[in-house]
Amino acid sequence: MARALRLAVRGQYTAHPNPMVGCVIVRGDEIVGEGWHEVAGEAHAEINALRAAGDRARGATAYVTLEPCAHQGKTPPCVRALIEAGLAEVVFALDDPFPDVDGRGEQALMAAGIAVRKGLMQESVAQLLAGYLSRTIHGRPLVRLKLASSLDGRIAMADGESQWITSPDARADVQRLRARAGAVMTGIGTVLADNPSLTVRADGIDTRGRQPLRVILDSRLRMPPSAGLLELPGTTLVYCSHDDNRQVLTDVGADVIRISGDAATVDLRQVLEDLARREVNDILVEAGPGLAGALMERKLVDELVIYQAPHIMGSETIGMFHTPTWTALADRQHVSVTDVRRVGEDIRITASVEQGS
Repeated sequence: MARALRLAVRGQYTAHPNPMVGCVIVRGDEIVGEGWHEVAGEAHAEINALRAAGDRARGATAYVTLEPCAHQGKTPPCVRALIEAGLAEVVFALDDPFPDVDGRGEQALMAAGIAVRKGLMQESVAQLLAGYLSRTIHGRPLVRLKLASSLDGRIAMADGESQWITSPDARADVQRLRARAGAVMTGIGTVLADNPSLTVRADGIDTRGRQPLRVILDSRLRMPPSAGLLELPGTTLVYCSHDDNRQVLTDVGADVIRISGDAATVDLRQVLEDLARREVNDILVEAGPGLAGALMERKLVDELVIYQAPHIMGSETIGMFHTPTWTALADRQHVSVTDVRRVGEDIRITASVEQGS
């Protein structure tokens, strides 16, 4: 199963919106076939492993990271292929909560006389598929907030100057975060100040041409039609609460979505719910202190990724979060640090945000 998990990770840039899945077929002490879900819409991990195994799959055991599908989607059901291949046993780590699966794969295998075991390395697979599980079970994508700061937690000078706080190595690492995400989100303030691209642009990252959705929160549709990201490959979604000048942006290719909100904000929960309906599993937020703080105040951040550069920026600066509702020490948000490592000359801190605190 550990091997199947490593295989699953190979689909991190290309399997979206489907879950990353790996499969290893073992006969006796020999691996006779293995595969992973390489590209959404193409063969699933089990099919690729069965093709590699051929006739040696008969009487063998398949280790799969996720319950095999039992429904006809863009590809035929995997359980049918596993049954027809004559497997003796299927071991999978995690039940698939997708409504068209959700136990049906397990039931179909058992009805065909195939032994089934589940739960092996379940926590590791659940961690890998956290975004897919969030969308499927909770109806909203996993929200990963990325920040770049100095050691004293500052993200820009008082006049907004911020390029570049962190090193080229850290910026290259962010490209990998973007490539994994179903969407990259920012606020209109960042668009007006920095004219970002929000695209994946790095050698060595094979996304098969896929670009994450670009998501802009722009309550009053202030984004100029000349914004650079509107000229780039991929889709730009602009969420607003007032859309009087919608046509200006739709004429240059933006998809404008009106949802609840006021002149200053859009309803962040509604944005996340709409993105889930668009099959977005993970959102990478790259934003200033306004949007970052609003997401934190509303307890909508699941994970923080903070790149800290080895310098001090001092007092005439801007902090990471604008949180006007946090006025007492008791309002602080506790996080659990899950990883700390060097990225070039910078430090990358990854932390899960405890939603219950």
